[in-house]
Amino acid sequence: MSALSDKKVLMVLTSHSALGDTGETTGFWVEEFAAPYYALVDAGVQVTLTSPAGGQPPVDPKSELEDFQTDATRRFDQDADAKAQIANTLKLADINADDFDAVFYPGGHGPLWDLTNNPTSIALIERFLATQKPVATVCHASAALLNIKDASGDYAVKGKAVSGFTNSEEDAVQLTDVVPFLLEDEFIKRGSDFQKAGDWQAFAVQDGLLISGQNPMSSALTAQKLLKAL
Repeated sequence: MSALSDKKVLMVLTSHSALGDTGETTGFWVEEFAAPYYALVDAGVQVTLTSPAGGQPPVDPKSELEDFQTDATRRFDQDADAKAQIANTLKLADINADDFDAVFYPGGHGPLWDLTNNPTSIALIERFLATQKPVATVCHASAALLNIKDASGDYAVKGKAVSGFTNSEEDAVQLTDVVPFLLEDEFIKRGSDFQKAGDWQAFAVQDGLLISGQNPMSSALTAQKLLKAL
Protein backbone atom coordinates (compact mmCIF):
# COMPACT_ATOMS: atom_id res chain seq x y z
CA MET A 1 0.00 0.00 0.00
CA SER A 2 1.26 3.42 -0.93
CA ALA A 3 1.31 6.06 1.77
CA LEU A 4 -0.82 8.13 -0.60
CA SER A 5 -3.38 5.46 -1.44
CA ASP A 6 -5.99 7.07 0.81
CA LYS A 7 -5.50 10.46 -0.89
CA LYS A 8 -7.99 11.79 -3.42
CA VAL A 9 -7.10 14.50 -5.92
CA LEU A 10 -9.53 16.32 -8.18
CA MET A 11 -8.32 17.38 -11.64
CA VAL A 12 -10.26 20.23 -13.25
CA LEU A 13 -10.11 20.46 -17.05
CA THR A 14 -11.40 23.18 -19.36
CA SER A 15 -14.57 22.82 -21.44
CA HIS A 16 -13.67 25.76 -23.71
CA SER A 17 -12.68 25.04 -27.31
CA ALA A 18 -12.69 28.33 -29.26
CA LEU A 19 -9.31 30.07 -29.59
CA GLY A 20 -10.65 33.62 -29.39
CA ASP A 21 -11.93 34.82 -32.77
CA THR A 22 -9.33 32.93 -34.81
CA GLY A 23 -11.66 30.12 -35.89
CA GLU A 24 -9.07 27.70 -34.46
CA THR A 25 -9.74 25.36 -31.57
CA THR A 26 -8.07 25.11 -28.19
CA GLY A 27 -8.75 23.14 -25.01
CA PHE A 28 -6.50 21.37 -22.55
CA TRP A 29 -2.84 20.62 -23.31
CA VAL A 30 -2.40 16.84 -23.30
CA GLU A 31 1.02 16.80 -21.61
CA GLU A 32 -0.18 19.07 -18.80
CA PHE A 33 -2.89 16.53 -18.04
CA ALA A 34 -0.96 13.32 -18.71
CA ALA A 35 2.26 14.01 -16.77
CA PRO A 36 0.49 15.05 -13.53
CA TYR A 37 -2.16 12.35 -13.93
CA TYR A 38 0.43 9.58 -14.09
CA ALA A 39 2.58 11.13 -11.36
CA LEU A 40 -0.45 11.02 -9.07
CA VAL A 41 -1.80 7.62 -10.14
CA ASP A 42 1.63 5.97 -9.96
CA ALA A 43 1.96 7.27 -6.39
CA GLY A 44 -1.29 5.52 -5.50
CA VAL A 45 -3.48 8.63 -5.43
CA GLN A 46 -7.13 8.32 -6.49
CA VAL A 47 -7.78 10.84 -9.26
CA THR A 48 -11.22 12.18 -10.23
CA LEU A 49 -11.66 14.23 -13.42
CA THR A 50 -14.11 17.10 -13.79
CA SER A 51 -14.86 19.99 -16.16
CA PRO A 52 -17.43 22.81 -16.28
CA ALA A 53 -19.59 21.07 -18.90
CA GLY A 54 -18.78 17.48 -17.94
CA GLY A 55 -18.11 14.79 -20.52
CA GLN A 56 -15.19 14.98 -22.96
CA PRO A 57 -13.12 18.16 -22.58
CA PRO A 58 -11.72 19.61 -25.82
CA VAL A 59 -8.09 18.78 -26.57
CA ASP A 60 -5.80 21.49 -27.94
CA PRO A 61 -4.92 19.97 -31.34
CA LYS A 62 -1.43 21.50 -31.24
CA SER A 63 -0.68 19.47 -28.11
CA GLU A 64 -1.11 16.29 -30.14
CA LEU A 65 1.63 17.25 -32.63
CA GLU A 66 4.76 15.09 -32.66
CA ASP A 67 6.96 17.91 -31.29
CA PHE A 68 5.02 17.96 -28.03
CA GLN A 69 4.89 14.22 -27.31
CA THR A 70 6.48 12.91 -24.12
CA ASP A 71 6.56 9.55 -22.35
CA ALA A 72 3.42 10.63 -20.49
CA THR A 73 1.46 11.58 -23.63
CA ARG A 74 2.49 8.36 -25.39
CA ARG A 75 1.35 6.39 -22.35
CA PHE A 76 -1.98 8.22 -22.40
CA ASP A 77 -2.42 7.42 -26.11
CA GLN A 78 -2.30 3.70 -25.22
CA ASP A 79 -4.35 3.95 -22.00
CA ALA A 80 -7.97 2.98 -22.64
CA ASP A 81 -8.90 3.46 -18.98
CA ALA A 82 -7.56 7.03 -18.78
CA LYS A 83 -9.22 7.87 -22.11
CA ALA A 84 -12.54 6.57 -20.79
CA GLN A 85 -12.16 8.74 -17.70
CA ILE A 86 -11.40 11.81 -19.84
CA ALA A 87 -14.43 11.10 -22.04
CA ASN A 88 -16.69 11.06 -18.98
CA THR A 89 -15.52 13.89 -16.72
CA LEU A 90 -17.96 14.82 -13.97
CA LYS A 91 -19.73 18.18 -14.05
CA LEU A 92 -17.91 20.73 -11.94
CA ALA A 93 -21.17 21.88 -10.32
CA ASP A 94 -21.66 18.36 -8.91
CA ILE A 95 -18.29 18.30 -7.11
CA ASN A 96 -17.89 18.72 -3.36
CA ALA A 97 -14.43 19.99 -2.39
CA ASP A 98 -14.72 18.25 0.97
CA ASP A 99 -14.49 14.86 -0.80
CA PHE A 100 -10.90 15.57 -1.92
CA ASP A 101 -7.48 16.23 -0.40
CA ALA A 102 -6.20 18.55 -3.16
CA VAL A 103 -7.04 19.90 -6.61
CA PHE A 104 -4.95 20.16 -9.79
CA TYR A 105 -5.75 22.34 -12.82
CA PRO A 106 -4.00 21.32 -16.08
CA GLY A 107 -3.46 24.08 -18.62
CA GLY A 108 -3.94 24.74 -22.28
CA HIS A 109 -5.41 28.06 -23.43
CA GLY A 110 -8.99 26.98 -22.67
CA PRO A 111 -8.95 27.84 -18.93
CA LEU A 112 -8.34 31.53 -19.73
CA TRP A 113 -11.92 31.67 -21.00
CA ASP A 114 -13.90 29.30 -18.80
CA LEU A 115 -12.05 28.89 -15.49
CA THR A 116 -10.92 32.44 -14.70
CA ASN A 117 -14.31 33.91 -13.78
CA ASN A 118 -16.18 30.63 -13.25
CA PRO A 119 -18.11 31.04 -9.96
CA THR A 120 -18.24 27.26 -9.37
CA SER A 121 -14.49 26.92 -9.80
CA ILE A 122 -13.80 29.99 -7.67
CA ALA A 123 -16.00 28.68 -4.84
CA LEU A 124 -14.30 25.28 -5.11
CA ILE A 125 -10.76 26.69 -4.84
CA GLU A 126 -11.77 29.01 -2.00
CA ARG A 127 -13.15 25.97 -0.14
CA PHE A 128 -9.92 24.00 -0.67
CA LEU A 129 -7.87 26.88 0.69
CA ALA A 130 -10.24 27.52 3.60
CA THR A 131 -9.91 23.87 4.64
CA GLN A 132 -6.09 23.96 4.31
CA LYS A 133 -5.85 21.78 1.21
CA PRO A 134 -3.32 22.35 -1.59
CA VAL A 135 -4.31 23.87 -4.93
CA ALA A 136 -2.01 23.21 -7.90
CA THR A 137 -2.14 24.79 -11.36
CA VAL A 138 0.10 24.74 -14.39
CA CYS A 139 0.58 27.09 -17.34
CA HIS A 140 -2.63 28.91 -18.42
CA ALA A 141 -4.67 27.12 -15.75
CA SER A 142 -3.02 29.39 -13.17
CA ALA A 143 -5.69 31.83 -14.39
CA ALA A 144 -8.07 29.90 -12.13
CA LEU A 145 -6.29 31.55 -9.17
CA LEU A 146 -6.74 35.15 -10.34
CA ASN A 147 -10.12 35.87 -8.76
CA ILE A 148 -9.85 33.76 -5.62
CA LYS A 149 -10.39 35.78 -2.44
CA ASP A 150 -9.36 34.95 1.11
CA ALA A 151 -11.52 35.30 4.22
CA SER A 152 -10.69 39.02 4.50
CA GLY A 153 -11.75 39.69 0.90
CA ASP A 154 -8.24 40.16 -0.49
CA TYR A 155 -6.98 38.34 -3.55
CA ALA A 156 -5.53 35.02 -2.37
CA VAL A 157 -2.48 35.53 -4.62
CA LYS A 158 -1.65 38.94 -3.12
CA GLY A 159 1.91 38.79 -1.82
CA LYS A 160 2.15 35.12 -2.83
CA ALA A 161 4.74 33.54 -5.12
CA VAL A 162 2.93 32.22 -8.20
CA SER A 163 3.83 31.20 -11.72
CA GLY A 164 2.09 30.60 -15.03
CA PHE A 165 2.52 31.10 -18.77
CA THR A 166 4.61 34.23 -19.23
CA ASN A 167 4.16 37.25 -21.49
CA SER A 168 7.25 36.28 -23.48
CA GLU A 169 5.99 32.72 -23.97
CA GLU A 170 2.60 34.04 -25.13
CA ASP A 171 4.46 36.28 -27.57
CA ALA A 172 6.53 33.31 -28.78
CA VAL A 173 3.37 31.36 -29.68
CA GLN A 174 1.97 34.54 -31.33
CA LEU A 175 -1.21 34.62 -29.27
CA THR A 176 -0.69 37.88 -27.37
CA ASP A 177 -3.48 39.56 -29.38
CA VAL A 178 -5.79 36.52 -29.25
CA VAL A 179 -5.97 35.69 -25.54
CA PRO A 180 -8.49 37.60 -23.37
CA PHE A 181 -5.66 38.81 -21.08
CA LEU A 182 -1.99 38.20 -20.34
CA LEU A 183 -1.66 35.98 -17.29
CA GLU A 184 1.61 37.49 -16.04
CA ASP A 185 0.15 41.03 -16.20
CA GLU A 186 -2.99 40.01 -14.29
CA PHE A 187 -1.03 38.34 -11.50
CA ILE A 188 1.11 41.45 -11.10
CA LYS A 189 -2.02 43.66 -11.01
CA ARG A 190 -3.30 41.57 -8.09
CA GLY A 191 -0.13 42.17 -6.10
CA SER A 192 1.31 38.67 -6.42
CA ASP A 193 5.01 37.84 -6.51
CA PHE A 194 5.03 36.46 -10.06
CA GLN A 195 8.01 34.19 -10.57
CA LYS A 196 9.37 32.65 -13.76
CA ALA A 197 12.34 31.00 -15.39
CA GLY A 198 13.41 31.41 -19.02
CA ASP A 199 10.94 30.59 -21.78
CA TRP A 200 10.14 26.85 -21.95
CA GLN A 201 12.21 26.04 -18.85
CA ALA A 202 10.70 23.75 -16.23
CA PHE A 203 9.74 25.94 -13.26
CA ALA A 204 7.26 25.55 -10.41
CA VAL A 205 6.85 27.39 -7.14
CA GLN A 206 5.01 26.65 -3.91
CA ASP A 207 3.81 29.30 -1.48
CA GLY A 208 1.74 27.86 1.33
CA LEU A 209 -1.14 25.93 -0.21
CA LEU A 210 -0.63 27.40 -3.70
CA ILE A 211 1.51 25.38 -6.13
CA SER A 212 1.93 26.69 -9.68
CA GLY A 213 3.98 25.80 -12.74
CA GLN A 214 5.02 28.03 -15.60
CA ASN A 215 4.48 26.08 -18.83
CA PRO A 216 4.02 22.57 -20.31
CA MET A 217 7.58 21.63 -19.31
CA SER A 218 6.63 22.35 -15.68
CA SER A 219 3.68 19.98 -15.34
CA ALA A 220 5.56 17.01 -13.89
CA LEU A 221 7.47 19.29 -11.50
CA THR A 222 4.20 20.86 -10.32
CA ALA A 223 2.75 17.41 -9.70
CA GLN A 224 5.81 16.38 -7.69
CA LYS A 225 5.38 19.43 -5.45
CA LEU A 226 1.72 18.50 -4.97
CA LEU A 227 2.66 14.93 -4.01
CA LYS A 228 5.10 16.29 -1.41
CA ALA A 229 2.38 18.58 -0.06
CA LEU A 230 0.05 15.58 0.30
